[in-house]
Amino acid sequence: MDAAFILARNAVNVTYNDLPPVAVDMTKKDILDVLGTAVAGSAAPAAEEIAGLIKEWGGKQESTVIGFGCMVPSPSAAFINATMGHALDYDDTHDRAGLHAAVTVVPAAFAIAQRRGGVSGKEFITAVALGIDIVCRMGLASKLTLKESGWVYTPIYGFFGATAAAGRILGLDEAKMVNAFGIAYSQTAGNFQAIDDAVLTKRIQPGFASRAGVISALLAERGITGAQNSIEGDYGIYNVYHRGHYDPQALTSELGKVFEVANISFKPYPTCRGDHASIDAALALVRENDIKPEDVEEVTVSSGEMTQLQSHPLERKRRPQRIPDAQYNIPYTVATAVVKRKVSISDFTLEAIKDPEVLKMADKVSPRLVPELSRHAMEPAIVEIKTRCGAYSKRVDYPRGSPQNPMAMDELADKFRDCAAHGKKRMPGQQVDRVIQLVSMLDEVDDVEQIIQLLG
Repeated sequence: MDAAFILARNAVNVTYNDLPPVAVDMTKKDILDVLGTAVAGSAAPAAEEIAGLIKEWGGKQESTVIGFGCMVPSPSAAFINATMGHALDYDDTHDRAGLHAAVTVVPAAFAIAQRRGGVSGKEFITAVALGIDIVCRMGLASKLTLKESGWVYTPIYGFFGATAAAGRILGLDEAKMVNAFGIAYSQTAGNFQAIDDAVLTKRIQPGFASRAGVISALLAERGITGAQNSIEGDYGIYNVYHRGHYDPQALTSELGKVFEVANISFKPYPTCRGDHASIDAALALVRENDIKPEDVEEVTVSSGEMTQLQSHPLERKRRPQRIPDAQYNIPYTVATAVVKRKVSISDFTLEAIKDPEVLKMADKVSPRLVPELSRHAMEPAIVEIKTRCGAYSKRVDYPRGSPQNPMAMDELADKFRDCAAHGKKRMPGQQVDRVIQLVSMLDEVDDVEQIIQLLG
């Protein structure tokens, strides 16, 4: 039996009471995190352009566009909200699966919840936890790295996770959920070239997936059929997109008992997660040893093969011309950490990436490949800083925000407040605190629409 049938049955039948407390807690954290990154992303390049386009399209006013104060058809809302949620590369990751898990799921879930109306917090948590679980399991099942496959796993698996969440909120039965997965598969895409070329479609690809999740669920609800064996069939996603290199057990092992949302990592810095071990190490060195930028002679960042991608081509990484290139960049982010002793949203603007002091430091940052540090997904990093007064070294295996080094709800609330301060529209503090309060007590909320409306 194709995993599509098993995953569909699980997505339809799991109840809120089946979720372990840690899954509920982490789902609420992830919902707040995506909402925050979307608010901040409303001021990022591509957001205003897409908002203008979907306003031109018009249509039924049923779902909220975060930060722009308008209502649009639910597929359009999912599209722009997911794009904004990923724009700063500040959204969650599942480090072992090598993807962002919630950014496709949460916007689709909110869009379809507003369309349906009357969706309780418990219903919403269940749908989002199930969607995230599918995204993560599909990533864990892949045996190919992003470099080997050429696909970006955030969108390609996000098509399925967003569909599961939207379908669950719509109340699809098992047969229609299988069809919805098949319909989603007909739209599935997301390439690594957008990252390599540092272009805006990198942040838009999850938006395509979230929109498709809404459309797929709505089409299936109306009786449209999709490929039945969309995951493991002869021409299913793993045989077509991954040439059969996958672990089927990862898709269904302990399904309905273990929820991968419990293993999500949250980001303290708005950059590619692959940069974070290096940033953590650099920050620790300069803070603990009071290293001054003018004393630094050389910085060496040792990492595995995947992390090396964030350092090449080296001259381009030392002089990023576009914001996406600065977000996916070891020399620039490590230099920022050494010079400023922090890495924040304000470091990723067209003005900030031209900072002469940071660029001077970036010239001193050199990558070094250490094959034994290579991993399937997130990798450790070793940062060595040579100064006029001596040399210092720090290794980080589990960067801040990982399950082994977690961020508490209070820290994520502070992150949300910072994101709100960087959005297109400034939100009153009382309104910001109300969103945090509602998400924190989401299991007691009668209708989740009040949350997304506060962000419009």
